[in-house]
Amino acid sequence: MQLVEIFGLVAVASMAAFYALEERSRWFILLFAGACLASSGYAVAIRSWPFAIVEFLWAGVALLRFLSTPSKETA
Repeated sequence: MQLVEIFGLVAVASMAAFYALEERSRWFILLFAGACLASSGYAVAIRSWPFAIVEFLWAGVALLRFLSTPSKETA
């Protein structure tokens, strides 16, 4: 397995894990956005442009969700 394939595996696995944990904390939404960006970078590395564009857009959607989700922390 090449280094780029390992990077892609980690990026996509991180996306799945952070998506599953989003209900626990809004910070997992931000981590999901970062994993989407990493996945988009992987797609660029393997020259899969449709996948790269979709993952980049998902990162933007996740970032907007992070910014619009109120913090559950108490004062």
